[in-house]
Amino acid sequence: MKVSVVILAWNSASTIEACLASLPAGLTVSHEVIVVDNGSRDQTVSLLRDGFPRVRIIANRKNRGVAPARNQGIRCAQGDYILILDDDTIAHPGALDQLVQLLDSRPEIGLCGPKLVDAEGQLCLSCRLFPTLLDKLGRRFPSALTRRAARRAELADWAHDTLRPVDYMIGACQLIRRRALDEVGLLDERIFYGPEDVDLCLRMHQAGWQVVYQPAAVVTHAEQRIARSAFSRLGWKHLRGLAYYFWKHRYIVSRRALYARFPNAPRESNTL
Repeated sequence: MKVSVVILAWNSASTIEACLASLPAGLTVSHEVIVVDNGSRDQTVSLLRDGFPRVRIIANRKNRGVAPARNQGIRCAQGDYILILDDDTIAHPGALDQLVQLLDSRPEIGLCGPKLVDAEGQLCLSCRLFPTLLDKLGRRFPSALTRRAARRAELADWAHDTLRPVDYMIGACQLIRRRALDEVGLLDERIFYGPEDVDLCLRMHQAGWQVVYQPAAVVTHAEQRIARSAFSRLGWKHLRGLAYYFWKHRYIVSRRALYARFPNAPRESNTL
């Protein structure tokens, strides 16, 4: 088995069919599909059982959070590569094959991700610098200073048209080398909802693996912003996850101290 596709579903009846339907054209190498349903209250599970008999379904009784549920799927996976995929993504023809070819040709890469676009074809900012408190404040409490920090962290002023090492790829679509994952460990289950994707990429860098953005692979992401409000339940869980991430990695304001701890950090990160 070349690739194990692990998709996390949560009340996904309106999106999961298009996601699964796009896979045969997007990923032509041998693969399996594992869907972990995180306690959906809609028809997601019955839709999968009726319409996609070859998909392996893990049905949780409640929402276990992103990292624990994705880890359930990863533990069942048989592939040389693990493809983490959001249920609201649609792979363009050949897109996921491009990611596979990149890992096949570059053994130093532990994780890579595609160019993401929205439903109108506009660029989504899928590769970023490691977060700091200032740029996170820029999304919640915008000002001239914090907006500038947020744009820098999101690489918003870069064209996104060339292959390059990056700090991290967001978890909507990540292709992960199993050997690298075995080395650094699974997603941190103490993070319920974000930033488990950042934490994984940071640990990849610490172990000497590269994280790379591949613009030749294009995936549509109809992102569902389920935690818009900082005062919603999931919003609070996201903030708790961020606080834990900063505590775990012992930085909050400056990336420079973080980069100093692993010599193989992308050079661009230190100058952008």
